[in-house]
Amino acid sequence: MLKDVDAVIFDLDGSLVDSMWIWQKIDIEYLGRFGISLPEGLQGQIEGMSFSETAGFFKEQFGIPHTIQQIKADWNAMAWDKYSHEVPLKEGVNRFLDWCREQGILLGIATSNSRELVQNVTAVHGLEDYFSCIMTGCDVARGKPSPDIYLAVAQKLQVEPGRCLVFEDIIPGIQAGKAAGMKVCAVEDAYSIVQKEEKAALADYYIEDFLDERLYG
Repeated sequence: MLKDVDAVIFDLDGSLVDSMWIWQKIDIEYLGRFGISLPEGLQGQIEGMSFSETAGFFKEQFGIPHTIQQIKADWNAMAWDKYSHEVPLKEGVNRFLDWCREQGILLGIATSNSRELVQNVTAVHGLEDYFSCIMTGCDVARGKPSPDIYLAVAQKLQVEPGRCLVFEDIIPGIQAGKAAGMKVCAVEDAYSIVQKEEKAALADYYIEDFLDERLYG
């Protein structure tokens, strides 16, 4: 799987850390502040959007009276404690990161989440020194499934897209990695388990966790 790969780029939520469950709870609580019930299918509508794009969507769709900056600040505050104390790394992540570093493979993060929260996660788990580049969806023009964020990370790492391997857990993310011309490994996650077959079909590889021995060949 890592043959001819010079850089590995991770999505954050659901790929590097087990955190997708948090956001539905936050959406329910946040909309509840305005007397709005969580609409069915909302998570599917916002999958892949950047943090800023999602805030804009909420403001327009639900008539939230706050600025986009205030919406994002509220979400960061709501998520901060959970990311600090309740979000574990995906199984085997530490082993795989160490192995990549031993092989001289560069590491990056390409997330739709906020920079504040991704920095929180890497600090809590002691991962700051592993990643040469952390990019968020707010740093590029278009969120996933557009390839912008993956191309931006590859450029920052100075690695050709075709020599990058992406780890993603949602379909728009897999599509973004493929559109960037990269190899993509789909990561199993409880949040998207109903899409397992579709994810496996779209990606080049599929793993249940980072203990998969195909990663270490």
